[in-house]
Amino acid sequence: MSMTSAEIREAFLSYFAERGHTRVSSGSLIPGNDPTLLFTNAGMVPFKDVFLGDEKRDYNRATSSQRCLRAGGKHNDLENVGYTARHHTFFEMLGNFSFGSYFKREAIEFAWDFLTKRLELEPGKLWVTVFTEDDEAYDIWAKEIGVPEDRISRIGEKDNFWSMGDTGPCGPCSEIFYDHGEDVWGGPPGTPEEDGDRYIEIWNLVFMQYNRQADGTMLSLPKPSVDTGMGLERIAAVLQNVHSNYEIDLFQALIKDAAAIIGTDDLDNKSLRVIADHIRSCSFLIVDGVQPSNEGRGYVLRRIIRRAVRHGSMLGAPTPFFSKLVGSLVAQMGSAYPELAAKQQVIEDALRREEEQFARTLERGLAILSDAIADLDGKVLPGDLAFKLYDTYGFPLDLTADIAREKELTVDEEGFNKAMNEQRQRAQQASNFGVDYNAKIKAQSVSDFTGYDQLTGDSQVVELFRDGKAVEQLAQGDTGIVVLAATPFYAESGGQVGDTGKLVVNGATVPVKDTQYLGKAIGHHVKAEAALKVGDTVAVQVDLERREAIKRNHSATHLLHAALRNVLGEHVTQKGSLVDEQRLRFDFSHFQAVTAEELTIIERQVNEEIRQNHALQTRLMAIDDAREAGAMALFGEKYDDQVRVVSVGDYSLELCGGTHVKQTGDIGSFRIVMESGIAAGVRRIEASTGAGAVEFTLAQQAQLRRAAEALKTDPQHLLERLQVALERSKGLDKKVAELQQQLAAQAGSSILDNAEDIAGIKVVVAKLENTEAKALRGIVDDLKNQMGTGIVLLGVSSEDKVSLIAGVTKDLVTQVKAGDLVNVAANEVGGKGGGRPDMAQAGGSHPEKLADALSAGIAWLREQLR
Repeated sequence: MSMTSAEIREAFLSYFAERGHTRVSSGSLIPGNDPTLLFTNAGMVPFKDVFLGDEKRDYNRATSSQRCLRAGGKHNDLENVGYTARHHTFFEMLGNFSFGSYFKREAIEFAWDFLTKRLELEPGKLWVTVFTEDDEAYDIWAKEIGVPEDRISRIGEKDNFWSMGDTGPCGPCSEIFYDHGEDVWGGPPGTPEEDGDRYIEIWNLVFMQYNRQADGTMLSLPKPSVDTGMGLERIAAVLQNVHSNYEIDLFQALIKDAAAIIGTDDLDNKSLRVIADHIRSCSFLIVDGVQPSNEGRGYVLRRIIRRAVRHGSMLGAPTPFFSKLVGSLVAQMGSAYPELAAKQQVIEDALRREEEQFARTLERGLAILSDAIADLDGKVLPGDLAFKLYDTYGFPLDLTADIAREKELTVDEEGFNKAMNEQRQRAQQASNFGVDYNAKIKAQSVSDFTGYDQLTGDSQVVELFRDGKAVEQLAQGDTGIVVLAATPFYAESGGQVGDTGKLVVNGATVPVKDTQYLGKAIGHHVKAEAALKVGDTVAVQVDLERREAIKRNHSATHLLHAALRNVLGEHVTQKGSLVDEQRLRFDFSHFQAVTAEELTIIERQVNEEIRQNHALQTRLMAIDDAREAGAMALFGEKYDDQVRVVSVGDYSLELCGGTHVKQTGDIGSFRIVMESGIAAGVRRIEASTGAGAVEFTLAQQAQLRRAAEALKTDPQHLLERLQVALERSKGLDKKVAELQQQLAAQAGSSILDNAEDIAGIKVVVAKLENTEAKALRGIVDDLKNQMGTGIVLLGVSSEDKVSLIAGVTKDLVTQVKAGDLVNVAANEVGGKGGGRPDMAQAGGSHPEKLADALSAGIAWLREQLR
């Protein structure tokens, strides 16, 4: 049976939907609430908390086609892409999942039925593996499915015991391989020849049974579950009767379009495979909110883009070319992933900017490599230089090695790898991606949040924690966490800080200092001024004034987000936020500073929406319906199937679980306090609302009044008076410069009278008083003109620095170079200089040694000229 990639994807999802599985849309490439992963690298990642029992869904069977990325961290296939038939940075993982609904038998039966009946694969072409100790799975395959025992391999933990990382859900697995036939070299799994291409894994059935702890302990999961993964690209290659994934319909379309854009007829070139793979990973990363940068996920994206661009340049591609391939990708995958089509312009703009920037750095990198080769003493290019070219200029090691080979040189790969490993260690230490997934307090209960409608009430203590461990009571004076059955306290999430307030137990007040989530429970951080026990009834009261201020700032954040997109463009997406009672802080994607004029327009728009006094409406919707309606979502955030949608008239529509004002008029007013850049392609706005905005305005007015008083005018005429003062200041500066030049000329004439004759050459060495460093060049030029032939060394000093200058007339530069002379003097004052052979300058940090510097200079000249 021959099927397109799109037909295979739909056949898989339909098959499992017919068998009671809920279709679940692909999650983001950025894992939500998972600090252990850089990217979503398997189909089960969005369900990780469900397997652990920390999250409940309204279904116990699911199926999805999850987009995955393996280009950083533990799972990294980047360097293999283009050189093998099946490695990709981006791929789609077809999966069916059971959360306690079924286990090994049904998972195996579904897989065999789908492959042999729905896809009509020949059973004799399929080979199976099981974990060495998994007799149950072995017997199901052999005795119930009927797979001959000589086509079942028992494999050890390395290949047939699956886990996402060092901690978290895991279990034995059973893999299904496809036999490409005797004309392809390779042996069955478990044999010495298994690395050949004859037997290719197409599906992995993971039987989730355990939760691995940091100490290696394997705890049983609440319910045995199933996680399967079948690469869409691999099964497409089987069904389309091709040997390489790059020969399937989807990749062939991308490769042909790339070849047409670049202008090459060599469709088998490995560089085209790299480009076709990388356009998928880069585009979907940008769709999910990642932008090229020098750190974290943005750095990985930059590396992938640069690798693609370099491969294009090897084929003679024009600049830019990579961004032009986005349209082809949308044509191939836009139906399955409509967000790709919606963000096409954003993707193209980001890729084009990065491509043009790399074109410039590529030239600089090649120049550095050329200079290093010219100065090389030996036949081995240093590893640290190769790493610098890789890390700073995006040169893959193989590119540096190719260029070196043309010069009959080799690269110190051991030194390169050492530098690479040191960088990886620094990155690991600076990130949170290696943390223990289980190292967090996990409450057993689920709190009922009542704080949208009320701020007070009575509730019951259901759990208590002290020092990270569950306890039955908190004694007076203890610091701990209180979990209530129901609470109006908002737990920090979505950028909004947690509530503060108080609990009252037996007439005693227990202040709540912060509120945080503990899984699905809400934890109140307290210092118990009265004893608390599990089962106690408490009165709860949120700090009303603080909550109201937070609500004003949070609602204003939604208005600001909409205004930014209106004024700057739809490429603007939220990259982070902080909303507390004092201010709001909003980070967003944008590639240049927001101008003063744009900030004024944004501020006016937000205040206009406040004056319109729109009612804020909230409603619960299915996540797919919310996205269909155009609701803005925070990329990387994990949302439930039912989401809360907050709308402000026709102006703003966002997914948000935070608290908000009832009418925009309640915000009062909005003022932007500051705009700044915090990372490559990321800007930050800080703003105030309500009383905070009023105080900011009053403070600005007070500053204006003080400035006006200083210039003896009123605020209305301040700008005119300031312009007059500036013009007068410029005039005075000019007069001062003229006077200094006159004084310098007089000083020059005076010191010329004291010139020394060394070997028939006139030499002027002097310390100048009351002379600015910037006047030295003019003095030296005047002296050289007056001397005709001669050498000059001058110095001036201030409290903490020295400025030196040397001049040599052009007829003497073959005997003495100004740079050598000034450096001899600079060495005495802790400095270094440089310049032309006839004029050079230097600085120093020891003004008390200026006389020694000048003496050293004249002594050196006597040696040189004798």
